[in-house]
Amino acid sequence: MVRPDSSNTITPGFKDPVLQSQAAFRIVMAALAEPGVWHAMPGDVVPPPGLSRPAALALLTLADFETPVWLPPAVRTGPAGAWLRFHCNCPLAEQPSAAAFAVIDGSDPAMPPLSAFPIGEDSFPDRAATVLVTCKARDGGAKAILSGPGIKTVRTVAPAGLPPDFWRGAATNALAYPLGLDLFLVDATHIMGLPRSTRIEGAF
Repeated sequence: MVRPDSSNTITPGFKDPVLQSQAAFRIVMAALAEPGVWHAMPGDVVPPPGLSRPAALALLTLADFETPVWLPPAVRTGPAGAWLRFHCNCPLAEQPSAAAFAVIDGSDPAMPPLSAFPIGEDSFPDRAATVLVTCKARDGGAKAILSGPGIKTVRTVAPAGLPPDFWRGAATNALAYPLGLDLFLVDATHIMGLPRSTRIEGAF
């Protein structure tokens, strides 16, 4: 475990771990239950560089010593990697294929495709990764039409700043159900769920 020192200052996590983690967990679960709906992630946690507040709060809530987290290499070796190891005691995966959780920077063309992360196995679909994808804004991008559990008819979303092939990869991921990744989109303050059961259509 990384310890804070004069050369590696690690910012605080939850001030009240029980209450704040429960509150964050409820928001994360609500985001999965209502695909395509943005949920505010409140809190006074100051994330380290490389992680948005919603991504940091989600990982504080979900990650532990049994769940390898994949981060972009520059983020993994910087303050964010040390912050997650200290607060979550989680290992950091060097390869996407080893990840239980992952963070993708939507503005970085060097990010691995969704297909690089594990989608589970027939006998163990729960071994699929959960991937948080950082976008620039909650609107202004290419439109995608969502349907499936948690959506009465259809829901249209258009977040900006996603990887060029994101929606195509997400649509392919949904075809693998009950296998497949559970996805979250995050910006600076909000989180949106795209569980593997969500069907995705659009001009992509």
